[in-house]
Amino acid sequence: MNYPVWFVPTFGGGLLIALVAIIHVFVSHFAVGGGLYLVMVERKAIKEQSQQIMAFVKKHTRFFMLLTMVFGGLTGVAIWFVISLIHPAATSLLIHTFVFGWAAEWVFFLVEIVALFVYFYTFGRMDDRTHQTIGWIYFGAAWMSLFLINGIIDFMLTPGSWLTSNDFWAGFFNPTFWPSLFFRSFMSFMLAGCYGFLTATFLEDETARHRMIRYSGVWALVSLILSIPAGWWYLSVLPSPAAKLVSGASPTIKRAVMTGAFSLAVLAGVLIALILLNPKARIRCLIVAVMVSAMGYMGAFEWTREAARRPYVINEVMYSNGILKKEVERINQEGFLKNAKWVQHKEVTEANQLEAGRELFLHQCFACHSVGGFNNDIVSRTKNMSFGAMRKYLSTIHEKRYFMPPFVGSDAELKALAAYLTAGLHKKTLADESGAASDRGKLLYEENCAACHSADSIKPKMKGWDLAKVRASLDKLPALNPAMPDYTAPAADKDAMAGYLFGLNNPGAAAAPAKDQGATLYEDNCAACHSMEQIKPKMRGWSRDKIRAALDKLSALNSAMPDYTGTPAEKDAMADYMAKQTGGAK
Repeated sequence: MNYPVWFVPTFGGGLLIALVAIIHVFVSHFAVGGGLYLVMVERKAIKEQSQQIMAFVKKHTRFFMLLTMVFGGLTGVAIWFVISLIHPAATSLLIHTFVFGWAAEWVFFLVEIVALFVYFYTFGRMDDRTHQTIGWIYFGAAWMSLFLINGIIDFMLTPGSWLTSNDFWAGFFNPTFWPSLFFRSFMSFMLAGCYGFLTATFLEDETARHRMIRYSGVWALVSLILSIPAGWWYLSVLPSPAAKLVSGASPTIKRAVMTGAFSLAVLAGVLIALILLNPKARIRCLIVAVMVSAMGYMGAFEWTREAARRPYVINEVMYSNGILKKEVERINQEGFLKNAKWVQHKEVTEANQLEAGRELFLHQCFACHSVGGFNNDIVSRTKNMSFGAMRKYLSTIHEKRYFMPPFVGSDAELKALAAYLTAGLHKKTLADESGAASDRGKLLYEENCAACHSADSIKPKMKGWDLAKVRASLDKLPALNPAMPDYTAPAADKDAMAGYLFGLNNPGAAAAPAKDQGATLYEDNCAACHSMEQIKPKMRGWSRDKIRAALDKLSALNSAMPDYTGTPAEKDAMADYMAKQTGGAK
């Protein structure tokens, strides 16, 4: 809101950050674990007096230095460049909150650079004890960099008591700090073993090659095994909303978790096989599979951690579009465009509605959605929604899809965004349809479902379903797919939507007659325990008013019955229906 938007329509902001960040994560974790790996392998070479292993360490160090210091340095700069352009508000908040932490990390990074250069260029020119001391200095500085960055990164997911105290240490040593530190440490050691696997295959001496492949395999496998309980600990301290997203409420995280689980299984299986197999079976393609699986495991964790913060970029502080949570109420009253510094239109008029809507999209949606691009394409996700359906969807978007931020702004601005997403992107009419009775189910589907499922995509999944099965599915959507929220509409709306969905595969079927609302309410709330035939004799002679009064005190009539918590209008409708069925008078 306070910064201009870097508009890259095809890639979108989120995808660019993810690509650069995940690549850098691989390299930076290798920079930590690889430091320990180098020192321990050099120690092994000294202890065994093996010139072949010592030559391997020196060669591996050269590869290590080029990857971590050159390529890693470039990707580190790239992260700062990308996040400062795509998420300048969040970047500014993190810098101002953790100035001391960033300064300390840069000091340790400088020590890393100097120590690694000294370590590499003094091979064979320094006594073993001193040379190993330099290696330990490098590893200590690298691990301290991880220690410091870990606190800042995990603050974004679990700020903890910082939310009320704004204390540096409360934010740094946040609820996920320690489990994340252990998990990342073991992951960095595991990656170091996998990289060692790869470079060991280039050793010319066959005996040394297989010794180092086996050594690296044991190193990687032990680290992988230790990472699993640390990862479980990490998941156990996630806040409730994030835990729900990880457990299946987010389609993005669900895919990442499946990728991580598959990569873990492949990685463990191939590592065990390479350790136990005959040396001749340790072919390079299997070792490449180890490296790819390790990256898949690490990448899935990073993707999950990033996505678990949604709808925030800093949990409970700043939404992913840069809007501070504490400012939402004020902006809703005053208007978003009025408060935004980098917009052309400060208010919505009939003449500028589409242009203003586009600016609202750039500031509130583009952080996560591309336009006709690869990641969360807004064009494909909105093609099935009318203007009226889009308006209603945007007004409750955060309630229906928790991981999406709420729309922030005035009603006129909400209409402008809806207009851009429908008329602007798809040239649809701006008629604010209320929906005829025959189109009621279609309209409800557009409002509640079409953003994720087009009618064409859902049609084959319900092939062969009868109307009753379609209707029943609307009462248990999370059971069908944990990523789907409950559909909490009144029973009559569910009936209308079920009729529309059933008609997709049965266009010639006659529409089911509309049910009396009271009958539907009775079926949904009472019929599981009491059929109307059972209840008629018990209420014989009751007036409609007596039936209505009974609905306010069911537990008093029978302690086994829970109170009916419907609205007064729903109780009136049910009382009318029951009186009609039992012959009760007004």
